[in-house]
Amino acid sequence: MPTAVVTGASSGIGAEYARQLASIGYDIALVGRHESALESVADEVRAFGRRAEVMVADLTDGDDLEFVTDRVRGRDVSLLVNNAGSGTPGRFVRSAPQVEQDMLDLNVSALMRLCHAALPGMLQRNRGSIINVSSVAAYTPSDTGPGYAASKAYVATFTESLAVAVHGTPLRVLCVFPGYVRTAFHPRLGMDTSWIPSWAWLTPEQVVTESLQDLRRGRTRSVPTARYKVAMTLARITPRPLLRRILASAGKVTTRA
Repeated sequence: MPTAVVTGASSGIGAEYARQLASIGYDIALVGRHESALESVADEVRAFGRRAEVMVADLTDGDDLEFVTDRVRGRDVSLLVNNAGSGTPGRFVRSAPQVEQDMLDLNVSALMRLCHAALPGMLQRNRGSIINVSSVAAYTPSDTGPGYAASKAYVATFTESLAVAVHGTPLRVLCVFPGYVRTAFHPRLGMDTSWIPSWAWLTPEQVVTESLQDLRRGRTRSVPTARYKVAMTLARITPRPLLRRILASAGKVTTRA
């Protein structure tokens, strides 16, 4: 049976990937820091008649990351979903350097290491797929989270480059660009989201459903919903000096709010 490894699978987008992939026939290896939450998702996977393996790991810890990469390297992984990610609370100048480093270790280094562990086996078997979760923040400079935006830009460019590297093989590589998603991500960081309009919010179901459809279509980018497709296009074509001025003004407004 095909096996999918899903990181950040305790809740939110990762848990939804586990559910939807189990519903279409995947066994799931769940990676996350919170054992009780992972076990709850594992029960949902098993309810679909699929096997679920729980791997409790903090991917910013070198030993834990090595444990997970060894498991990915040593088994027949049909699909790798790099969903685990973090942000930083507050403004960069007030953020602790170690907090910024931990974010980069998770958003960038762990993702790269897991792709590096999975790809050789996929190429040898001549089948397999990778989904890397980026963010619309990859194309929008941020005064409050420059490290986060930069890390997601890395994910976008890295994933597109992987797609070039496996071109001509049956392997598929997809980068997903969610916008604001109703998960524990923002509350965990203590972020005030009251200023964000209701129309801007997505559900994990929307993100996962559209991304799996795009994966089946052989696409390399998935931007859920038409409104975010428009927003991403505008962010990419707007001259950078103008975009920076717009975002700086918006940041001042939300800071005063």
